[in-house]
Amino acid sequence: MTTSVQDQNNRFSAMMKAAQAGDGHAYSRLLSEITPRIRRIIQRKRAFQNVQDIEDLVQDVLLSLHSVRATYDPQRPFFPWLLAIVRNRLADGARRYARGSRNEILVDELPVTFADESANIEKILYRDPDQLKQAIEQLPRGQREAIKMLKLKEMTLKEASSQTGTSISSLKVSVHRGIAALRRSLGSKE
Repeated sequence: MTTSVQDQNNRFSAMMKAAQAGDGHAYSRLLSEITPRIRRIIQRKRAFQNVQDIEDLVQDVLLSLHSVRATYDPQRPFFPWLLAIVRNRLADGARRYARGSRNEILVDELPVTFADESANIEKILYRDPDQLKQAIEQLPRGQREAIKMLKLKEMTLKEASSQTGTSISSLKVSVHRGIAALRRSLGSKE
């Protein structure tokens, strides 16, 4: 290492040691001085990524540094310790990028509705609230109560189960069957 790099390394090491001892000002100064360096390293290694992804990686490094700051040994050089954190976060970022891009499909314009017109009909069928109320009232008691509690009152399964004494799985079945019956009922009236 050159003398200026050694001096910086010693200065950063001293700031980290002070931060470990509870000096918030030293920690803040350390973070503000190393953040541009971390950003430059990541930009060089990930030139193909957009600015937001690079900033996300910088933040990941800073969060990691914050969470493992107690593991730093002030007797050892600061830069290798920091670069190990950067390297690990870059590897994590590369895995995350690969997983995300593998499942992404780039399109110029997203359709506002579904291409198949039959997919949009269901919205039209349920527009008459009176018709829906009548259809719900015609359901068997268990299905009607399950739909009222879980869909209209937006109760949780656990709340509805404790109120009715019905098991959670029975409530799920009742709601499923009730919705299927409503679809048939409302669809046949058109």
